[in-house]
Order: sequence, then structure tokens, then C-alpha cells
Amino acid sequence: VMPGMISGALFAFITSFDEVVVVLFLAGIEEYTIPRRMFSGIREQISPTILAVATVLVILSIILLTALELLRRRNERMRGMSPA
Repeated sequence: VMPGMISGALFAFITSFDEVVVVLFLAGIEEYTIPRRMFSGIREQISPTILAVATVLVILSIILLTALELLRRRNERMRGMSPA
């Protein structure tokens, strides 16, 4: 059950990353979320700010996935060491 819950949480996080409806409801049409700004920045001009945000997001994702993998391995080792 846990892998399904983790996958669901990951998909929910990715989907909520571009909450267009919430932004339009709260701020109006003029406001953009980070993914929308990144896409429009790439289409119109390459901005160092957008590239920096993209780099930070990629690094954060890599750190999170590495931490989860280390925790998974540690959990497997602990299960193997405990008497059944």
C-alpha cells in the first residue's frame, strides 16, 4: 500500500505545481505560476532568473529522490537484521 501512497503523493505534488485555477481565482489573469513563467520565458526570451529557478527545482528533486532511496535501503537493511 505504501508505494501506491507515495506515488499518489508525488503525482499530487507535481499536479499542484501548476495550480492555474487557484492563481486565477486569487490573483487574476496577470499572475503566472512558476511553470507558466518558465515556459513563456523560454518561448520569448531566455532569462537567467528562470534558468536559476529551474536549476534549483531540479537539484531539489534530485536531493529528495536520493534521500528517499537512502531511507528505503536503510529500511530494507533493518528488516533483514531484525529477528522474525
